[in-house]
Amino acid sequence: MVGGRARSAAPRELAEDPQAWPHADLAAYPAAAVVQQIAAALAGVLDERRLSLRGLAAASGVNRQSIADLLAGRSWPDVATIALLETALGLRLWPQGAPAPR
Repeated sequence: MVGGRARSAAPRELAEDPQAWPHADLAAYPAAAVVQQIAAALAGVLDERRLSLRGLAAASGVNRQSIADLLAGRSWPDVATIALLETALGLRLWPQGAPAPR
């Protein structure tokens, strides 16, 4: 499996305190930390724009439940999902300084 054993658990479950998502300490899990940063950025944009999950799903073509799972840290989003969300929102969700997806 790509990502090794770390991807056998949801990103939020790798945090010492999963309830602190999306602000938990995930320094030991850099991939989960990137997902957490994406989730936090996405949540901020949704709130700022007063955009619903349903509205973002319609605009992006990404399933509403997939967006909800990303926000909650229950899934490992793929590059296509992030690209579709970024295109629909017109902004970058991938955190600065994090390795770019390949």
